[in-house]
Amino acid sequence: MKKITFVVLGLGALALSACAAKEQAPHGDLREVTSSAEKLPSFLNAKQNAVQVAYQVAGKLGDTLRWIPCYCGCGESAGHKSNLNCFINEIRDDGSIEWDDHGTRCGVCVQIAMVSAQLKQQGKSNLEIREYIDNEYSTGFANATDTPMPQS
Repeated sequence: MKKITFVVLGLGALALSACAAKEQAPHGDLREVTSSAEKLPSFLNAKQNAVQVAYQVAGKLGDTLRWIPCYCGCGESAGHKSNLNCFINEIRDDGSIEWDDHGTRCGVCVQIAMVSAQLKQQGKSNLEIREYIDNEYSTGFANATDTPMPQS
């Protein structure tokens, strides 16, 4: 039993030291910069496929997700302004992406991104997607992020 405890503690220390190499946001989320949306952050390596796909969606549909609120409470807890911020903190002028790991721990964030992607694939406008998400998540979930309404 002592041997197992030692191994678990050792692995925990290793995990903590690996996390220390990444930038940590004031609210505790990890952030990592990659050269583009095609290069996903290393914190996704051991995550479920659905989470990885949600990050790919965020990288491709930033112009849609920036109009879509998140209903997990991250507006209040992490200062997010839209569902995009659950995955991406910043898209820089040079095309590099500062990813945020919040979405790796939140099923609501992943679900909203995936539903938004499905609706976009069906040809829905950003406004139609926004209205659908607001209707589906406004009851029974946390307060929405303070996300501006798209024009169309």
